Amino acid sequence: MNYNNIIIVIDDYLAFITINRPKKLNALNKETIAELHNVFRDLEEDKDVRVIVITGSEDKAFVAGADISEFADFDEKEGSKLSKNGQDLLFDFIENLSTPVIAAINGFALGGGLELAMSCHFRVASMNAKMGLPEVTLGLIPGYGGTQRLPRLIGKGKAMEMIMTANMITAEEAQNYGLVNHIVDQNELVPLCEKLAFKISQNSSTAIAAAIKAINSNYKDGVNGFDVEIKQFGKCFGTHDFVEGSTAFLEKRKPNFDKKWIP
Repeated sequence: MNYNNIIIVIDDYLAFITINRPKKLNALNKETIAELHNVFRDLEEDKDVRVIVITGSEDKAFVAGADISEFADFDEKEGSKLSKNGQDLLFDFIENLSTPVIAAINGFALGGGLELAMSCHFRVASMNAKMGLPEVTLGLIPGYGGTQRLPRLIGKGKAMEMIMTANMITAEEAQNYGLVNHIVDQNELVPLCEKLAFKISQNSSTAIAAAIKAINSNYKDGVNGFDVEIKQFGKCFGTHDFVEGSTAFLEKRKPNFDKKWIP
């Protein structure tokens, strides 16, 4: 499938998505959000793809925000619909994928860009990356999950400060806050993501999918995460990967896990 705003490269177990709107600093518009939803849906159903990395084109921006020109004249109803559709189509969708998604933050990750990165399972940033949620400068609040995911990642106090001041933080500050897992020079960003993706790909995709579900359940209202962990832990015992993994351990060899589990 051809896309207008993204580039997708699949190499064996790894899918690399690049948001390609450099003249707009890769800002998210409706078309890009729809394209990303479609490609993530297709990759989730691809048994060969075990890890997904998403980044921005060139070296200035991961995603510099949402495309404000698309909603500058919206009313309350249209604003609420914009937020809900975006969360349903992309941000919540990515968070709940059973395929691990790594955000490779290669520059500015602002507003919807930072919200996109936070919806991924974890984040790696280049040293030149800058992150922030500047929506209050427009008379708005983050609408793609930023008010929920940022406090989970860095704590309520720091999240309140970042959102209310609209300040950008450096990659080093983001790592200190726990917002990103690693920071590296720009030319080392992709190699590190590839290294992490390879390590992930060597493990059981059924177990990884179960772990994602269990971890996410802790942040859902009315859901007991411990109960979900118990259920997912038990389910693992009924998989070929458990048989193979435990047998390989006892036989002192590397396991040969099945292709990716499709939920």
